[in-house]
Amino acid sequence: MPLFLIVLAALTASAQTYDVAINHGRVIDPESGLDAVRHLGIRGGTIAAISNKPLQAKRVIDAKGHVVSPGFIDLHQHGQTDENYRVKAQDGCTTALELEIGVSPVNPWYAQREGKALVNYGASVGYIGSRMIVMKDTGDWLPKDNAVTKTSTPAEQKAILDLVEQGMQEGGLGTGFGFNYTPKAMQEELQHVFEINGRWNRPAFIHMRYGSHGDPGIAASLHEVIAYSVVTGAPVHVVHLGASSTKYFPLAISIVEAARKRNVDITVESYPYVAGMTRLESAIFSEGFRERLGLDYQNMVWVKTGEKLTAETFAKYRAEGGLVATFTNTEEMVAKNMAHPLVMVASDGILEDGKGHPRVAGTFATVLGRHVRENKVLTLSQAIRKMSLMPAQRLETMAPAFRNKGRIRKGADADIAIFNPETVAGMATYDKPNIPSAGIPYVLVNGVVVVDNSKVVEGVHPGKGLKATNQPGAAAR
Repeated sequence: MPLFLIVLAALTASAQTYDVAINHGRVIDPESGLDAVRHLGIRGGTIAAISNKPLQAKRVIDAKGHVVSPGFIDLHQHGQTDENYRVKAQDGCTTALELEIGVSPVNPWYAQREGKALVNYGASVGYIGSRMIVMKDTGDWLPKDNAVTKTSTPAEQKAILDLVEQGMQEGGLGTGFGFNYTPKAMQEELQHVFEINGRWNRPAFIHMRYGSHGDPGIAASLHEVIAYSVVTGAPVHVVHLGASSTKYFPLAISIVEAARKRNVDITVESYPYVAGMTRLESAIFSEGFRERLGLDYQNMVWVKTGEKLTAETFAKYRAEGGLVATFTNTEEMVAKNMAHPLVMVASDGILEDGKGHPRVAGTFATVLGRHVRENKVLTLSQAIRKMSLMPAQRLETMAPAFRNKGRIRKGADADIAIFNPETVAGMATYDKPNIPSAGIPYVLVNGVVVVDNSKVVEGVHPGKGLKATNQPGAAAR
């Protein structure tokens, strides 16, 4: 071979030191404030270079005209199956976490997903699930009978606490609570669980007790959460604050702001939809729910058929059990949620055989399309921060893996979403909730392309299980 060809081959080989290069994109890093055209080199699952000049690699992605952002971190994703992970990835989500309900026991849940997940995954310890196990509740995901209707004996309470403690030792990312899913769990029982959270310095993720209507309502709900935090030292995170507070969101967020000024460790999240969704057989819909929640039958949709409920079909389907959509909020209040600087974005998503809520497939693209581009209540940088850096920062004191997520910087994990700011949009609807988002052609998880030209890449499973590692009384090192 001629010498010049040998030299050329050597130079080419040395230039292609990256597995993937992402060139010409508008890189937005919410931590450093970087917002400029840059070129990324990815090697071994991490961001190895951020360059002013285009880079060469085994695979080169031309991101001209697109935003290159950290992959989105969903703190509240119930659907933890391949069906769910696929639409999550197409929505720019690279980490999907089950933190509101959580799981119990923890280790088997992680083991089921190891080497099989398209995106990163993780879960809190399920207080609800632990109570269901001990009380021998016959429900599947949410309690249905004994965990709803019975108070615990001292022996049962100890068994619940032992399961929560075990979950913490196994790396659960805090504890998941649903106060109004377990109405017979007395304050003493909850107090002891919060004490575990305080001792481990891991957040309690809380679905609050009361709806926004009536008295007690949203203020009493937040006062209860804050009181447990103050007394036990447990960090607390309120899920779907917008759906819980509806038109009283300004009051709710003012209470959160006041608590934070007094050094209460409290954070919140919301999703960009006017409807919520849960299981109709759950305790939320016990007698008096219409007055308590300000929710009537015609504002409830049975997911399996798409029909609005009546008193008769409510009773029929409640006995059957299944998902129901509840239309309680307004677009005005959703926009206020999205705009507030304390509110993180999280989906509360679940998809079962193509049925569910559009938030599982469209939450992040809906924020970018509707609330950034159309409504202009957020800048791109603000939205990306709410969907990546803020969730990572909430978790990183107990789980050091999150220190390298939610950022675009050298050494960070190559969890990356590439989207067109002019076309990105949530496409899922209440009738067709599994339609993938538009305008997100590429997504990488741990340096592996999982969405390529807007299609899910088959046969790749780069998602990793993310756990807490800190010990009681200490942050992770």
